[in-house]
Amino acid sequence: MSLFNGKVILITGAASGIGLATARNPPLQAPLPPIPPTQTPPNPHTQTDLLAKRAATLSLADINEPALSQTERSIRATYPSVQILSYIVDVREEEQVRKWVELSMRVFGRIDGAANMAGVIGPSIGLKPLTHQSIPEWTHILSINLTGLMLCLKHQLRHMCAGGSIVNASSIAGLQGRRNNAAYSTSKHAVLGLTRSAAKESGPRNIRVNAICPGYIKTPMNAASHAIAASASTTSPNPPSNTPSTSVSASASVIDPRTRESEALSVALGRSGQAGEVAELICYLLGEGASFMTGNAVSVDGGWNC
Repeated sequence: MSLFNGKVILITGAASGIGLATARNPPLQAPLPPIPPTQTPPNPHTQTDLLAKRAATLSLADINEPALSQTERSIRATYPSVQILSYIVDVREEEQVRKWVELSMRVFGRIDGAANMAGVIGPSIGLKPLTHQSIPEWTHILSINLTGLMLCLKHQLRHMCAGGSIVNASSIAGLQGRRNNAAYSTSKHAVLGLTRSAAKESGPRNIRVNAICPGYIKTPMNAASHAIAASASTTSPNPPSNTPSTSVSASASVIDPRTRESEALSVALGRSGQAGEVAELICYLLGEGASFMTGNAVSVDGGWNC
């Protein structure tokens, strides 16, 4: 397939999870059938490349230099004819974002689309209520998930071709409140407001801006979240000495990892998702088939929010 032939697509968070799957994944396949929650679903996304297979020119950005280099080597080995630029970017740093976007323009001469997938969860996700929210952690999460995404949008939109498309990473946590999840949930709700504002502003230029809201997807970030909960559930730290006796301590509100897994598998399709399934949605939104879609928050959650 050559659905993106001649199109230049920028991707942040390109070395891991959904960003990686968007750059490296197989062509469309039949959907997986529902399976019992006790089983592990087969992974239909293993070998080939999604945007690369569809002839896109790629500008990949990530903060993890070794992983980004490996991603580039892997794509080049499979698709030697695909043009790729990789660039180390901390999305919190506007100068780095600006240089990456402008370099992409100089090298390729145009920008047709972007998938802004860079994000973090924070070390206390699922563990601490708002009354115990750390300001440094709050600032860290919003600086990447929200401000970093805004900086990418700001510079991408300055150079994007008419008819272009941008896809931003929100979350199921951007559509509903999540216990012990204030910073992450806030950042993902805010992404929706940012996406819709950008869609209103860029619509007259025929540029579309949408957001995706994944549910429980098997990615390194979700694995880290599960590990945090599992570790916390085996310990019982004492609440801070200045915690009033009538308040709820952080440790008292830990979400058991078994509860998290059960919640993830209680969706309509009875399984967690694969990063490649989210990548398929991203590619659809980037493509011409979604030409009348903008300002949307599109769920890809297996029926979590239905």
